[in-house]
Amino acid sequence: MVTYQSSLFEYEEDLSALSDAQREVYEAVEQDGYGMREYARKTGRSAGTVGNLLRRARRRLGGGERP
Repeated sequence: MVTYQSSLFEYEEDLSALSDAQREVYEAVEQDGYGMREYARKTGRSAGTVGNLLRRARRRLGGGERP
């Protein structure tokens, strides 16, 4: 019998503080690995809009700015 134990590092981030648009962009870029421009093309948003939504999401989650 194989048993699995979850790690303390396996958790889902609480995204409830984000707007729907911020959550959508954050999940796509941070969790699913999309690039900002790639996700902008996929969704029909401008790259600037995607970047702004991602920046706001990071700030709300306490993550600050990233390059």
